Amino acid sequence: MTRRFFLASTAAVSVARPALAQSQTVVEMLNKDPDNPRLRMVFSPRIVVVQPGDTVKFAATDPSHNSASIDGMLPEGAEAWNGKINEEIVVSFPTPGLYGYKCTPHAATGMVGLVIVEGAGMMANLEAAQGVKQRGRAAKVWEEIWAEVAEMEFAIS
Repeated sequence: MTRRFFLASTAAVSVARPALAQSQTVVEMLNKDPDNPRLRMVFSPRIVVVQPGDTVKFAATDPSHNSASIDGMLPEGAEAWNGKINEEIVVSFPTPGLYGYKCTPHAATGMVGLVIVEGAGMMANLEAAQGVKQRGRAAKVWEEIWAEVAEMEFAIS
């Protein structure tokens, strides 16, 4: 096989491969948990697992909520976000890692969640994220979230 033929066939294969489709996950901002009405001020689901390049739409299902990233709970180089109260926000997650988020007015009541972006290096910011000081009920909710994460299996590529 000549070098020219090899390069031409490699280019054809690269062009013929379909691009990986990106997807969007919806997280609702709610006054009551749909599965347990005793739980108030929640994101549903509170943990989502996505692939690099996917987006998450934080839907303003109930009033008085927003989604904002938590300082110290993002992968290195990831962009922070801060949605407005009562408005949905769509956030793109290009980098593998753990992204902690909160509802700004209800964080101390435990309205927090986690986006996990699978891929190489996805747990690189685990220790830093777990070390962020949480206030009020959020501290207990984060303990629950970290316990759930410890039980999960991931497709690290």
